[in-house]
Amino acid sequence: MSAKWPFSATVKRVTRLLLVRHGESEWNALGKWQGQANPPLTDKGRRQAQQAAGVLGAFDAIVASTLQRAAETAAIISEAMGVGPVLVEEDLQERSAGPWQGLTRVEIEQGWPGALESGHRPEGYELDEQVLARAHGALLRVVEATAGADEVLVVTHGGVIYAVEGGAAIPMVRIPNLGGRWVEVTDGELRLGDRVDLVGDGTVPDLL
Repeated sequence: MSAKWPFSATVKRVTRLLLVRHGESEWNALGKWQGQANPPLTDKGRRQAQQAAGVLGAFDAIVASTLQRAAETAAIISEAMGVGPVLVEEDLQERSAGPWQGLTRVEIEQGWPGALESGHRPEGYELDEQVLARAHGALLRVVEATAGADEVLVVTHGGVIYAVEGGAAIPMVRIPNLGGRWVEVTDGELRLGDRVDLVGDGTVPDLL
């Protein structure tokens, strides 16, 4: 008599994503809030990407925001690690800063006195829940686009990582260039892992 399992088991697929912020951009160096503007990396930012590639483990795929500073960071890492081509996902873009885009903190304080300290944001500034909603959808599409991958590097922006952390009730702590957070995705659910700092000398960002 042949033995049979008394039940059927379903194995859940787990994909580990490492979300990392891009290398230093020209506007990082100038202290300007970037939002969805498209400044390139500085030479330091390119060196940071090379350094990060040297400490990253094995990844099955690399995905990036469509903004230049993230796409360029991902391209440098991709070439150094021999993993590619880099896939892109538009909804991994930085939070829209509305009228604050391109301004320094001093300029914002002059135009909107007290807004930074009070937490008030102008019309056109993308709210946390809006960023989280598109980021969640983007990460699910990343998992779908890299089906079969165990670990995927996702090069994105500080505002996206903050929104994902905020959705898990994690208090905001500034994240440097090439800093990031592990995220596990199982059946559409996100579970956050540890923070990482790949280079140790990254520019601390503005509030976006």
